[in-house]
Amino acid sequence: MPPEIAALVDKPYLLIAVLAVGAVIGAALQRLAANMRRRSWRKRNRGRWLKHDLTVVADPWRAKLNSAAPAQADAADQLRIVMRAEFTIQPLLNKSEARVFKELDRIVIACNSGWQVMAQVSLGEILRCTDAEAFSCINSKRVDFLLVDEDCQPKHAIEYQGLAHHQGTAAARDAVKKEALRRAGIGYHEVVAGHTTPVELRRLVERLMGKVTAQ
Repeated sequence: MPPEIAALVDKPYLLIAVLAVGAVIGAALQRLAANMRRRSWRKRNRGRWLKHDLTVVADPWRAKLNSAAPAQADAADQLRIVMRAEFTIQPLLNKSEARVFKELDRIVIACNSGWQVMAQVSLGEILRCTDAEAFSCINSKRVDFLLVDEDCQPKHAIEYQGLAHHQGTAAARDAVKKEALRRAGIGYHEVVAGHTTPVELRRLVERLMGKVTAQ
């Protein structure tokens, strides 16, 4: 046995110290080797990672999605947004619709003073549906005029078809409204500009209200 080893055997505390130092040095060497392997791997793949990051940043579609879907503002944020904006009045009805509304109101009161005419009524306020997808199809749609009874129950919807009404997808939108109202038991009727006379309008309303004409 070499004399150095024999000396360590004779002095156990020295042997323990040497083993401890060796373990520390071994662990340090292992960490150094691992770090060197990681740096080498990153260097080899650096170009691919940079390309991936640039793709994400430069992707216009993703940027568009992120910008198009901002976080929903809470009430305080909404108040700040509204306070810095300018608002102006917009008429509820145009001149032609206003004339029809006044005539409808006069006829309805003459037939039954308990009934009322509402204008520009949202279907989401008068219809309910457990099918969320179906409800979303009609929620923001409106009817021009709505006849409601003494209990404010919707009875009949009247659409005013102006001269330029049937443009684009107007007919398809009307079909959606008509079907939803029909399924709810609400009548749907049209008043056509230049075709429906005041006499015809009066007869339509009297028929819808059961001819309860006031004497």
